[in-house]
Amino acid sequence: MVHGHGGHDAHPALAHHFENLEEQRAASTLGMWVFLVTEVLFFGGVFMAYTLYRYWYPEAFAAASHHLDVTLGTFNTVVLIGSSLTMALAVHAAQTGDRTKVMLFLVLTMVLGAIFLGVKGFEYHHKYVEHHIPGFGFSFEPKELEGPATLFFSLYFFMTGLHALHMIIGFGIMIWMLKWTWSGLITKDYAAPIEIAGLYWHFVDIVWIFLFPLLYLIGRHATHH
Repeated sequence: MVHGHGGHDAHPALAHHFENLEEQRAASTLGMWVFLVTEVLFFGGVFMAYTLYRYWYPEAFAAASHHLDVTLGTFNTVVLIGSSLTMALAVHAAQTGDRTKVMLFLVLTMVLGAIFLGVKGFEYHHKYVEHHIPGFGFSFEPKELEGPATLFFSLYFFMTGLHALHMIIGFGIMIWMLKWTWSGLITKDYAAPIEIAGLYWHFVDIVWIFLFPLLYLIGRHATHH
């Protein structure tokens, strides 16, 4: 039985069914892109549902959107863009073999992600106080818009909750990358895991770039007189 890699490339991360690290990197990257395409299809379906309901109930959706805090949403958008920058810096540090900077930028990315989730938690609590969580006790004024407003907040919690879940999964990936970097497995020759983790994190950030205007901005002028 012949092993995939020869003696010239005995990197501990090289799986036996690949000839070299470059081939393994290409396969891993392709795998992540395929996964992200399925995620785009999934989120695309959710976005389409939201768009249709917004088209059907423009007044109610605009009124409900007014109850979201644009300042906090904008702050969170800036925070996530910042986390994309630190993630990109972590990838660059991995490619240049700077282990200390890889760990520093991964930690900074996680800190910014945690700030985002903290703000989102504060927003969720505010919705609870305002009785805007769909279900028993939901209340919205004016009453004639309460039904479609329930729909708006259901979609809001589903979409932002799904996004938050993806961020939490991202944290798990970051912790794994920190462990690998600390142990010395991540090197200049084997930066692919950090690159692939970066792809995932950038995708999560891009999803928010679509969520923010859809939920917080579009149609807000509709209820201004």
